[in-house]
Amino acid sequence: MPSSVVAKMIYDDEQETLRIIFVSGMVYDYKKVPLKVYEAMKASDSKGTFLNQYIKPNYDFDKVELR
Repeated sequence: MPSSVVAKMIYDDEQETLRIIFVSGMVYDYKKVPLKVYEAMKASDSKGTFLNQYIKPNYDFDKVELR
């Protein structure tokens, strides 16, 4: 199901980094996210709700400035 908040998710399993590209164009890298958490987010009915409940409060992040 398409998300109204999350445009794309990219997971780097070597770095355990979850990159979230928002519909707004903003990009954030969430650090040390286990693969099982990423897989749960992929399977969730609401990516935005999952992100707000399980990712944002529990993982450090960097805002990515794309050129």
